[in-house]
Amino acid sequence: MALSSRSTCFTTKSQEENNLYSYEDRTMRFFPSSPRIPRMRGLGSGDSGLTDDSEDSFQELSNCSYQHFNVLCSGDKDGYICFSAFGIFRMGKINIRNLSISTPALDDMTDKLRNASIQKVALSKTLCQLIVLCSGEVVGDIIRTHDECVFKDDGFVEVGGPGPYFGSSTGLHCMLLNTSIFLSRKNELHQVAQQASNIDHLIEVIRESLSLMSKQWFSAMNSFNEKFSLLSSLIISHGGLDWNPQDEFLSLLFGARTSPPLHQFLVNSLGEAGLKRVSKAVCGAGKELHVIIHEHLQPAVETMGFRVGELRGLSRWHSRFKNIGLDERLIETATEKTGMFLVQVERFARVLTVVIQLFQNFFNWVLKCIKILMPEPTDQIQQPNSELVVLFLKYIFDQDPVGQFLENSDGNHSIVTNPDTRKLIEELVAFGGFSDVGFLERTLSMEFDQLEQCFKEAFLMPFATVSKKIYCEDFLPLFPSPASTISTLNVPTSISYYKDDFDVVSNCETSLPCLLDYICFRIPDESLHMANCIGILKGLTCNSRSTNKGSTSLAALVLHIPEGYRCVDLSLYKENQLILLLSESISVENLGQSWMMMLQMNSLPFVSISRSFLGNLWNLHEGSAVELNLSRGKVRCIPHMVTTPLAVSASRGVASVFSARKHALVYILDEDEDEVSDME
Repeated sequence: MALSSRSTCFTTKSQEENNLYSYEDRTMRFFPSSPRIPRMRGLGSGDSGLTDDSEDSFQELSNCSYQHFNVLCSGDKDGYICFSAFGIFRMGKINIRNLSISTPALDDMTDKLRNASIQKVALSKTLCQLIVLCSGEVVGDIIRTHDECVFKDDGFVEVGGPGPYFGSSTGLHCMLLNTSIFLSRKNELHQVAQQASNIDHLIEVIRESLSLMSKQWFSAMNSFNEKFSLLSSLIISHGGLDWNPQDEFLSLLFGARTSPPLHQFLVNSLGEAGLKRVSKAVCGAGKELHVIIHEHLQPAVETMGFRVGELRGLSRWHSRFKNIGLDERLIETATEKTGMFLVQVERFARVLTVVIQLFQNFFNWVLKCIKILMPEPTDQIQQPNSELVVLFLKYIFDQDPVGQFLENSDGNHSIVTNPDTRKLIEELVAFGGFSDVGFLERTLSMEFDQLEQCFKEAFLMPFATVSKKIYCEDFLPLFPSPASTISTLNVPTSISYYKDDFDVVSNCETSLPCLLDYICFRIPDESLHMANCIGILKGLTCNSRSTNKGSTSLAALVLHIPEGYRCVDLSLYKENQLILLLSESISVENLGQSWMMMLQMNSLPFVSISRSFLGNLWNLHEGSAVELNLSRGKVRCIPHMVTTPLAVSASRGVASVFSARKHALVYILDEDEDEVSDME
C-alpha cells in the first residue's frame, strides 16, 4: 500500500551502556560484508538510478555490529500508520479508524473515528507515545452537541450534559496513541528487527540472483537451440526420418563418413564464426552464473542460515520473546527451509560446473570437425575428450539440467533425482536430517518461494502482536469542519517535543522521562468563529501520564495573525521556537512580499485547561486571543509571494521556502543577517 509523505522518524539518542541485555549482531564476526544485489552485465552504477544509494545505506546498517534502535512512523490518508524498525522492517500497522477512542476524563465512553485521514504523526523520543493529527467524524455510542447528548444504544437522552464534542463531531482531532511496547520491549524488538531486516535484504539478493541467472542462461540456450535446431531440419529435408542430431554426431565421432545434412550444417549453416558465437554465449553465461553464485547467491544463503539460527536461539527464550510474537515453531520451519535451499544451491553449482565443462569439450570437438572439413589445420585446438562428447550428446544436447534448476515456480517442473541420493536423504531423517525429503526434486524457484513464505509467516507474528498492543490513550477535538469539506481538509500543522519546560514536566508523575509536546495548527477561518488564528497546545502527553486526575498539565493558546497577513505554513523549531511563514496582502504599495518570523513559545501566555472544559476548548479564549506582534521576535522579509511547504532543519539550522515563481529560498535561521540562496 502506498503511503503519503506525511511521516516522521525519531531515534533514541544512545544505547544504555550498562544494559543487562545489550545486543551485538555477531554476524560480522563470522561472515564478510553482506552480499549486494547482482546487476545485469554491462549496467554501470550510473545507470541504476537511486538503487545504489539505498543499497549503500543498507550496507551501512547490515555491516555494523551495534546499531541504535529507531522507529519510522508513516501515516496515510486512509488512516493507516505503519511502524518500521530502521525504516526497513515492518513491526506493526494499525488503522485509527478501527481504534476505540477514550480519554482519561471520560473513562466509560468509547467512540470511533469514521473516514479518518492522517495529517501528521510524531513519535516521542522515548518511543512511548505517538501524537496523531487526523481529520474525520467521531461516531459510536455517544454523540454530543451543545445542548444534549444522545446515548444511541439504550435510547437514554440527557439534556444539557457537557461533552467532548461540541457543535460538530467532524473536524480535526488529536489522538494520542500508547506505543510503550517499543520501549518496554526495545531490546527484544531491536534484536529481532536487526536479524529480520537483514534477512529481508538477503531474500531480495536471492530473488534478483535467481532472476538474473534465469535470464542469462535461457538467453544462451535460445542461441544454442536456434543454431543447432537447423540440423534437424536438414536431416528431415534429406529424407532421414529415423535419424536425429545426436545420431549424426555420434556417427561422426566413431569414424563414419560425414552425412550430407551434417556436412551442410557444419560448413554452411553453422560455420566456425557461428560456433564461436554460440560458444561465447553459452560459456560466457556459465561464467556469469558462477560469479553470481559465488559472490551473491551462496553468500546470501549462508548468511541467512546464520541469522535465522540467531533468531532460532532467541525464539527459545520464551519469557522475553514470546511477548513480541517470535514463534519458535515458525522459526524452526524457516531454519529447515534455509538449509534445504542451501543444499539445492550447492547442487546447482556442481551441476553447472559439469555442464559448462561438457559444453566446452563439445564445442572444441565440433570446431575441430569444421576445420577438418574446410580443410584447415587443427593443431591450435585443444584435444577434445571423446567420452565427454558422448556424455554431452546423451544427457545435455536435448536436455537442460541447468535450466531445470532455474525453471519458474509456475507449472509442474521437477528435477530428476538419483534414487540412491533420495534413499540416503530419507535415512538421514532419523539422524536429524530434513523431514521434507522432496526438496531435491524442487527447482530453485519453487524452493525459494517456500522459503520466502516461511519467513513471511514467521515475521507476521511479531507484526501482529505489536500491532495489537498499540491503543488510543487520549483524544482531543481541535476544531470542527463541515462534513462536505473534511475529505479535502489540509491545514498547516506541526508537532514537536521539548524537555526544558520544568513547570509542566514536574506534573508528570512517572519514572520515565517526560518530554513536553507542542502541537500547532492553523484554525480555518470558517471554524470556531475565529478568523486568521493559530492554535497551540502543549502538555498533552504529560497530562495523559499523570495519575492524579485532578491535576492537569494541558495548556492552550490562540494566536491571532494581524489583519493584512495570512499564515501560509508553520513549523516548530529547536529551543521551544515556532517558525511562521506569513504572506502579506497584495496592494498598490505592496506588489507581493512575505515574512518569516521566529517566536519563542516559552514567553507566550499559555492558559491551563481543565479536562472538564475539554469540549469547549477554544471558547475559553474567545475575545482573549494573543495578538501576534511582528515587531517582536526575529522577522525576515521575503521579497516574493511564497507557497507551501515550509521545510525546517533543526540540525542544520536552515529553513527552505518556495516562492510563487518556483524558486527555492534557503534561510539561515540562527543568524541575524539575511543570507538567501535562490535555486530554480
